[in-house]
Amino acid sequence: MWTLSGRALAPWAAGAARLLPPYSRLVAVLEPGATCTPFSTAELKEKPDMSRFPVEDIRNFSIIAHVDHGKSTLADRLLELTGTIDKTKKNKQVLDKLQVERERGITVKAQTATLFYNFEGKQYLLNLIDTPGHVDFSYEVSRSLSACQGVLLVVDANEGIQAQTVANFFLAFEAQLSVIPVINKIDLKNADPERVEKQIEKVFDIPSEECIKISAKLGTNVESVLQAVIERIPPPKVCRENPLRALVFDSTFDQYRGVIANIALLDGMVSKGDKIVSAHTKKTYEVNEVGVLNPNEQPTHKLYAGQVGFLIAGMKDVTEAQIGDTLYLHNHPVEPLPGFKSAKPMVFAGVYPIDQSEYNNLKSAIEKLTLNDSSVTVHRDSSLALGAGWRLGFLGLLHMEVFNQRLEQEYNASVILTTPTVPYKAVLSSAKLIKEYKEKEITIINPAQFPDKSKVAEYLEPVVVGTVVTPTEYTGKIMALCQARRAIQKNMIFIDENRVMLKYLFPLNEIVVDFYDSLKSLSSGYASDL
Repeated sequence: MWTLSGRALAPWAAGAARLLPPYSRLVAVLEPGATCTPFSTAELKEKPDMSRFPVEDIRNFSIIAHVDHGKSTLADRLLELTGTIDKTKKNKQVLDKLQVERERGITVKAQTATLFYNFEGKQYLLNLIDTPGHVDFSYEVSRSLSACQGVLLVVDANEGIQAQTVANFFLAFEAQLSVIPVINKIDLKNADPERVEKQIEKVFDIPSEECIKISAKLGTNVESVLQAVIERIPPPKVCRENPLRALVFDSTFDQYRGVIANIALLDGMVSKGDKIVSAHTKKTYEVNEVGVLNPNEQPTHKLYAGQVGFLIAGMKDVTEAQIGDTLYLHNHPVEPLPGFKSAKPMVFAGVYPIDQSEYNNLKSAIEKLTLNDSSVTVHRDSSLALGAGWRLGFLGLLHMEVFNQRLEQEYNASVILTTPTVPYKAVLSSAKLIKEYKEKEITIINPAQFPDKSKVAEYLEPVVVGTVVTPTEYTGKIMALCQARRAIQKNMIFIDENRVMLKYLFPLNEIVVDFYDSLKSLSSGYASDL
């Protein structure tokens, strides 16, 4: 895990809000007879003609932030301002569609919405992706950023920069995206936006005058966020004349229609009836439906390069829609896109049906849910006491809890979940074992498979670089907690006179279960970790 802090960040973060070089004006390829004149919301809601949006009038962006800094509330206001949804008091977490998200008040699954916005006499197509804020779901964030050219980095005016704010900024920087800092919750009694501006300038080297101060809850100054998106985020760099090349950056499973793939078109166009090929499986499919999410599925005639939307092509098997796959036309092969780094699970737990007669139903539920969450790894397992089951790998404890809750709520599956463990490595000294495993160093994800210590030269445990952001008065207690967990201090940076950022090297096993609860207890809930 990567962390960044203070002046160490400055050399490479310089000009973070202007990361991309200026784009040349791109000429759109329009269908014969199509025009670029704005059209009514009523027309858009029937079956919009997406060819009427040239590339230079498209903006693709994500909202990223620490947990509970107001991403989903800002997304709600943007949807209202653009007329995508009606303005009512019931608009809370509109893009958070899962029951678990509404119950916990967090975003678990990145959601896409297409917005149509009139600015200075032109109609723009804005593709918004609302992302999760918890570190366990950073894989969702990194995938979402692949479909964007810029991000809104939301920071709470009361809490200031937190651990996940730093991590998400790093993801955006690594993807070379334009960053627009947004200071939210300025309506709070204890809000101090000027202090947060100084933090942003010190840690990210983004000039304070580029920060936009808003209250997403009250809608204060939110219009300026949309204007900044148009003015500061470049249009996608694509070519509509080339053959189709589309990136699958997310997918969901519908039991009646099969796989619904979220795609970002980098070249060409796609329409119903086209024959497309998956670069991963080499299978050919016929496109049944294409469209945009507005925020619900809205079919369109075609999708063009630079746009983000959904595609249904009769994929019935959960293994057919690989995240990071490239789709292209049957008679026009293209070079596959790089895709994504595989998520690396660091917490493993056994999952078993309460009754073995439910094994097949649970197997089906896990397969469908892992399509919606490709970061979960699945290995068959068995236990003398619990019978046949699986060993699942998760990105963290919250990820594991949410997955279990979704199994119960969405598939009515009751399971037995074992105590979570972390993977270890063993360097074998026994020639017999080396021959059996065909390698000298093995990874152990199940405690029952631990080799005898007489046959092992050494055991290796996973370590992570962790960042803790805390008010200065709790520094001593938190340093004592970290040392008690066998952590090694690497750095200590004062963000301002009231807040400090600590960087430690932690053994993962020491922090995976109850470290977060202990940290919150010691700091009266003020510290955040990554």
